[in-house]
Amino acid sequence: MPKTTKKVDTESFEQKLWKSADKLRKNIDAAEYKHIVLGLIFLKYISDAFEELYQKLVAGEGMYEGADPEDKDEYVAENVFFVPKEARWSFIQGKAKQPDIGEIVDQAMAKIEAENAKRLKGILPKVYGQQKLDPASLGGLIDLIGSIALGDAEAQAQDLLGRVYEYFLGQFALNEGKKGGQFYTPESIVRLLVEMLEPYHGRVFDPCCGSGGMFVQSQKFIEAHQGRLDDVSIYGQESNETTYKLCRMNLAIRGIDGSNIKWNPEGSFLNDAHRDLKADFVIANPPFNDSDWSGDLLQGDGRWTYGAPPKGNANFAWVQHFLYHLSPTGSAGFVLSNGSLSSNTSGEGDIRKALVEADLVDCIVMLPTQLFYNTGIPACLWFLSRYKNGNKNRSRKGEVLFIDASELGYMVNRRNRAFAEEDIAKVADTYHQWKLEGGKYEDIKGFCKSADLADIEKHKFVLTPGRYVGIPDEEDDGTPFEEKMGALTAELAEQMKEGLALDTEIKIQLAKVGFSLEVE
Repeated sequence: MPKTTKKVDTESFEQKLWKSADKLRKNIDAAEYKHIVLGLIFLKYISDAFEELYQKLVAGEGMYEGADPEDKDEYVAENVFFVPKEARWSFIQGKAKQPDIGEIVDQAMAKIEAENAKRLKGILPKVYGQQKLDPASLGGLIDLIGSIALGDAEAQAQDLLGRVYEYFLGQFALNEGKKGGQFYTPESIVRLLVEMLEPYHGRVFDPCCGSGGMFVQSQKFIEAHQGRLDDVSIYGQESNETTYKLCRMNLAIRGIDGSNIKWNPEGSFLNDAHRDLKADFVIANPPFNDSDWSGDLLQGDGRWTYGAPPKGNANFAWVQHFLYHLSPTGSAGFVLSNGSLSSNTSGEGDIRKALVEADLVDCIVMLPTQLFYNTGIPACLWFLSRYKNGNKNRSRKGEVLFIDASELGYMVNRRNRAFAEEDIAKVADTYHQWKLEGGKYEDIKGFCKSADLADIEKHKFVLTPGRYVGIPDEEDDGTPFEEKMGALTAELAEQMKEGLALDTEIKIQLAKVGFSLEVE
């Protein structure tokens, strides 16, 4: 008998869940469906967490002796959202097949907000009663999400909800294409920024925070390095109201205090919600080359210490906004388009020169292409520091580290690239060793170079890493040149021979249908 091989299921739990949820989307636009699905996941999570504590209160043992399971204060005391009866998942799932299930979910969301107004007022989606969302599809989605435990202790220990929520955010960004980038920065980039900045403690600020990925990754970083989450406070601002709500939900399910995440439609430049904040870390992915930033209204703004940014491009407005919010020992890491490294348009070169001469630029990292879902614009990471003469590291006055990571990463699919763990470690470790007193840093041709201000001046303050790191030496494989050329010419001769045979065959086939091909 022939040996049968067992088919290995390589799909992750998140992938399977996504496929099932996407089937129920039908004709709903991904941008709208995002709020429907993520809102239900959030509802399931807080209901599971509530139910777990509820059962302990009902049992009334030990510290819960005599407790009232319907007393909201019992839940507030343990940082658990209180869920009224008509909003609990068991109630909703029991009504999943009813034609008015949309209205039932909308009412549940409103009741949860009312009971937890301080943390959730105006945050949850109430879009389930819309006509475009048919009750059968919504009921199927409720049954699908109801099949997994999201908020109980075991699921929380595995960060199951966080994984699902994060994966779905990424998939919706992929589906939305260009618009997806407004709320989501790919995990590879966020992880690299966080690993390089190391925000262990203090105030972490993102003035264009999207769905909160920078804060979530900062929390993961602290947990992975045995730090204390209460040593960090987060501040953010977002101009898109629906994205702001996504962010607040994203933080709430992780137990992160989102009270200092602010929304206003004017945005960070026109209406700075944290005007007096001086942060220890700024971490951000602002819109690339934004021409619609109200620059004409802000030409004399006090934030432009190093030169007024051009009205048609916000890149250096963002850079100076970040600097304005940095504490005297603060550092910033952020994404910009590669144009920011070399552009001399409308005074941008002068601003970049002023930043270098003020010794604020610490490190520049060139990123590979295809990391982003929403743009093909080449991008880089900037790292700024207000305290290069120490800050628990060696003095780096007059030095800038250039890293070319453009050849790192792997293709996830035909369109998108991601960093592997070792890629992130390679770049982050290079930066940390460079900063460390007695570190093991050394220049590597084609990858990294520690340049001084004289080097940068020689390149007219262009900060493109390739100018400094050079081209890597080609590895000698030990094969003599004559042998290599012999093999290559033999291969070329074989390919030319095949080409002639194909040409002849094409002419024959064309002749059969009454056409001749004459090449002059």
